[in-house]
Amino acid sequence: MTGGVAPASTAEQLLEELGVAPDPQLFELALTHRSYAYEHGRIPTNERLEFLGDSVLGVVVTEHIFTSYPDLAEGRLAKLRAAVVSTQALARVARTLGVGGLLRLGRGELTTGGRDKDSLLADAMEAIIGAIHVQYGIDGARTFVHHVLDDLISEAATMGAGLDWKTSLQEIAADVGADSLVYEVTSAGPDHDKRFTAHVRVGDRLFGPGTGRSKKYAEQEAAETAYRALHAEQEARAAADAGTATDDTAGDASAPAVLDTAPGGRATDPA
Repeated sequence: MTGGVAPASTAEQLLEELGVAPDPQLFELALTHRSYAYEHGRIPTNERLEFLGDSVLGVVVTEHIFTSYPDLAEGRLAKLRAAVVSTQALARVARTLGVGGLLRLGRGELTTGGRDKDSLLADAMEAIIGAIHVQYGIDGARTFVHHVLDDLISEAATMGAGLDWKTSLQEIAADVGADSLVYEVTSAGPDHDKRFTAHVRVGDRLFGPGTGRSKKYAEQEAAETAYRALHAEQEARAAADAGTATDDTAGDASAPAVLDTAPGGRATDPA
């Protein structure tokens, strides 16, 4: 790779393993932000690949959720797709793959933390998908999308009606009888590189922290922490209740005896 880009990354290794590694020049183009292009003689940017990748991603995710969740209504399918292809979701995947370290950015974006901006990371993920499609077609793109997003799709399908952590937390908080849900957010750093830290108070319990470059992202992260904790507690209580019910039934002498059935459907006395 040229232009100051790192020679190797989790993203590149994964593409090699999946057999869909795009041509080096095409991959470099997928990582070239317009801020870099403007500073280097207005060279091509990743925007056309991003445009293609956005459409390919939508098709692959749509066909997957359509076939995998036959009982979901159209409105629910639309919300599920929107959650999976959202800027936040794609940025999360990009961070896992180390895409930020590969981005070709101009000086302005570099000084304002562009390598960790949700929008730039999500755009790069779409451009990478577009680059894979150019070289390998829809089957290659589908292989990559399924590998990096299937777990996220499964997770999103179990969430609340809004398919985001804040909505899901609101629903589970109501389920557990919490009388209030309040987000507490602080910020630090200069205006061009501000960091937000969020906690969420559910009733008298405080969860977090969530951190990010935007208040919304920090709140979503804090909500995720709270939701996972409350959901785990719900499941533990349900399992304990089920165990108690089983024990009560097993020890109930008044429970009806199970009779053997003789040929022809006639009940017989147990031995």
